[in-house]
Amino acid sequence: MLSLQTFDAGPHTMTSQYERDYARALSDPEGFWADAAERIHWHKRWDTVIDASNPPFYRWFAGGQVNTCYNALDRHVEAGRGDQTAIIYDSPVTETKTRISYAELRDRVALCAGALADQGVAAGDRVLVYMPMVPEAVVSMLACARLGAIHSVVFGGFAAKELATRIDDAKPKAMIAGSCGIEPGRLVEYKPLLDDAIDIATHKPDRCIIFQRPQCEASLVDGRDVTWTDAMAVAKPHDCVPVDATDPLYILYTSGTTGVPKGVVRDNGGHMVALSYSMPAIYDVQPGDVYWSASDVGWVVGHSYIVYAPLLHGCTTVLYEGKPVGTPDAGAFWRVISEYNVKVLFTAPTAFRAIRRDDPKAELLSKYDMSSFKALFLAGERLDPDTLEWAQEHLKVPVIDHWWQTETGWPICADCMGLDLMPVKPGSSTVPVPGYNLQVLDDAGHEVERGKIGPLAIKLPMPPACLPTLWNNNEGYVSSYLSEFPGYYQSGDAGYIDEDGYVFVMTRTDDIINVAGHRLSTGGMEEVLAHHPDVAECAVIGVKDQLKGELPLGMLVLQAGVNRPPEEIAGEVVQMVRDKIGPVAAFKIAIVVDRLPKTRSGKILRGTMKKIADGDEYRMPATIDDPAILDEITDGLRTVGYPAS
Repeated sequence: MLSLQTFDAGPHTMTSQYERDYARALSDPEGFWADAAERIHWHKRWDTVIDASNPPFYRWFAGGQVNTCYNALDRHVEAGRGDQTAIIYDSPVTETKTRISYAELRDRVALCAGALADQGVAAGDRVLVYMPMVPEAVVSMLACARLGAIHSVVFGGFAAKELATRIDDAKPKAMIAGSCGIEPGRLVEYKPLLDDAIDIATHKPDRCIIFQRPQCEASLVDGRDVTWTDAMAVAKPHDCVPVDATDPLYILYTSGTTGVPKGVVRDNGGHMVALSYSMPAIYDVQPGDVYWSASDVGWVVGHSYIVYAPLLHGCTTVLYEGKPVGTPDAGAFWRVISEYNVKVLFTAPTAFRAIRRDDPKAELLSKYDMSSFKALFLAGERLDPDTLEWAQEHLKVPVIDHWWQTETGWPICADCMGLDLMPVKPGSSTVPVPGYNLQVLDDAGHEVERGKIGPLAIKLPMPPACLPTLWNNNEGYVSSYLSEFPGYYQSGDAGYIDEDGYVFVMTRTDDIINVAGHRLSTGGMEEVLAHHPDVAECAVIGVKDQLKGELPLGMLVLQAGVNRPPEEIAGEVVQMVRDKIGPVAAFKIAIVVDRLPKTRSGKILRGTMKKIADGDEYRMPATIDDPAILDEITDGLRTVGYPAS
């Protein structure tokens, strides 16, 4: 694993705070995390910091009792900070701006918890939340936590069939849904999708609470549905219910390879401890700072860094119902940062690629006062060096690539800004966060030499907040994550650790292609393509080839305003790969497309494009943002002879 002595990071020595935290978290995890646990309030202190009695099912802070809502809201109010703004709600799609104080948010949440209790919801029951980016979504999540109920948030607008599978797996006592979501130029009705999902599902919730938005009033089902307004009107505030630290706080579904969603479980105690540690250590924010995660509450980023971490740490969190471009323009993010004195922004690289595409010289940036802004954090997909350099050049603040997953709930690797800011290496998410024993393994499960690519795996036990199991599926947890390398969590990502201990996450393990016996990373090729001045976005997939096994194929989205012949640009990037990586890559084909298929969280659907190119059957991804894009990709692939006959 990471040898601390190998760091060659300028002024950093073995006395740096990062290295002290990292070394102690590995050598004395119980002491390290017990100290970190002092940041939160315990109704009953733990008996054991880490319960290792039933490996690989490790549990953090066994015997302790907590309440996540109390730690996120009540304790701040009781400490005299109730007037501080907890949530800034900014919705350019509805032209709405609202500030909610910690005291007001606590009162709203207590009332919502009372309304859920009126519907028969108690500790341990599940509540499925199907909401747009409105304050009521955050209130719903925290109200569940207040009761000790387990929430499962499903991204608003998810297809009925996919929603039904989550209903059948979680078996919610109740559901909370918005009547609609609002996208630029269109309205998405949620209620018909909800009704269809309940019809399809075997399990039927007892009650649905419907938040009626003025843009679309949904019809109600007699005896099952009640409006948010009516439910709150008769409810009484409910106190926090202490639960075991090892009890689930929420279930968050992530796509499974078999098409069956996997319900990632997050506990209460370890989750709070890790997130509370991460805010000052990784993001360098303090109570009272304005922190903005430009994501959605339906994703893990929204759970961890829109809702829980900022509120646990006493920050002001921004809830943004808009886009990086088009609401109204590519200056939208700069406007929010300037208007609310945002200190740290966390978003996905795809957002910045969209901004760069529409405003390549960042001319809109000059309209806004960015003096409050101290750092940009990017995650969710690989950050290509060109996007990193563009952001650094124009924002003139640290731009930090960090890597984590739905399953971990918080960063695995980062440049920990609150400990010691290290020199940037483009393409690297810097170093493992204290608590993660990260290794690159070979097929036999042995650590490989520095600089060699392989599966990235975390030695068990993983730190607090990482998934302890899957919902009602211990066997699936082991088979999905722990069976390939016994004693390790297999991340599904591949990369390498360089001689200085920096981690480079190159690709999903499925995206390492084998060209005539050479293992090559599609991520490395994408770096080269992204360096072309006319390329805004790109993806490389491996397609079947009878002679070489697989061949790389590149797809390019061009910058706005480029009017050169696409074939000319494709020829240039082919030559660039040949020059940078060499003939071994056998990179000969690139096509220009209008857009790339992505999930709603911005991840490019490389696996689906590969299936199309190979002529394999594929299942329409539940999270795709626009299914019509796949038809466009199919047409583009046909122009270069794929799928091969």
